[in-house]
Amino acid sequence: MYQNEGELLFNSHRICMAPMMDYTDRHDRYFMRLISKHALLYTEMVTTGAILFGDKNRHLDFSSEEHPVAIQLGGSDPQELAQCARLCEEWGYDEINLNVGCPSDRVQSGQFGACLMAEPQIVADCVKAMVDVVSVPVTVKTRIGIDNRDSYEELCEFIETVSQAGCKLFVIHARKCWLKGLSPRQNREIPPLRYEVVYQLKRDYPELFFVLNGGIHTLEQAASHQPYTDGVMIGRAAYDNPWLFAEVDQRFFGKPAQVAERVSIIQKMEPYVAQQLSRGVPLSRLLKPLFNLFHGQAGGKRWRRYLSEHIHKPGADWQTVLKGLDQLGIKS
Repeated sequence: MYQNEGELLFNSHRICMAPMMDYTDRHDRYFMRLISKHALLYTEMVTTGAILFGDKNRHLDFSSEEHPVAIQLGGSDPQELAQCARLCEEWGYDEINLNVGCPSDRVQSGQFGACLMAEPQIVADCVKAMVDVVSVPVTVKTRIGIDNRDSYEELCEFIETVSQAGCKLFVIHARKCWLKGLSPRQNREIPPLRYEVVYQLKRDYPELFFVLNGGIHTLEQAASHQPYTDGVMIGRAAYDNPWLFAEVDQRFFGKPAQVAERVSIIQKMEPYVAQQLSRGVPLSRLLKPLFNLFHGQAGGKRWRRYLSEHIHKPGADWQTVLKGLDQLGIKS
């Protein structure tokens, strides 16, 4: 399967937007797709329990415009993951990604996330269970190590074990993490970045695909990693400055840019917002992705302040957005 899909895997992962809890929901992904047509977008992590025992529509529904889109699952039970993988494929996701990188206490208490790096065979069993029931790629997002288990040899053992189960693409956050003593935020900032480890993995396992994640804030930085990896994943920087992705299609995919002006994104969001409001989605949730659209621009802080102060008020609607543009002196 993967030999034929290799080029597809490579192309779709050249630039990715990372899965981020409380950020990359379906409304943010719709918004980001208006900026870049080709960057691969990831969902927030969804646990197997939430899918199997919760509201499936709430956790799995997305808009067709979001393609290519990958869903990230959290879990460690092969049978449950296989059930969820099958559902995700039926829902139309282009890829299923297993979280083996999150270090939060809540995730650890569920026996998944980064703590699974210490159990490569369990991860392999999970991957195989999913690969056996779906035709879309099953991938893994992980770290370069955990606690004092951070030698290159241990990382290679993990990669070899999991790849033999059918995973051919790994998203590697180029930091190790400490399972105790650091918060998730600190684990994104304090352990040193070791990009050379991911470069070495690509040299040692050329038949596999490696996407580098961690500490990438600009497209110039992303481009500097391209010769040594199969792709780059951008996280917080993409949310804090979504317009960063306006050049992605042209620069990394050789395709025409989607848009030339920020205000056109807002205009394109209006029908989507109206549709979602009719379904009972709160305006504040729909407009959250727009807060940072004018990052670094004159009036950007006024825009954020205006939205944060007004979108929760009774009667707030699309006119609230247009009045926010007035704060920037922009005609919609």
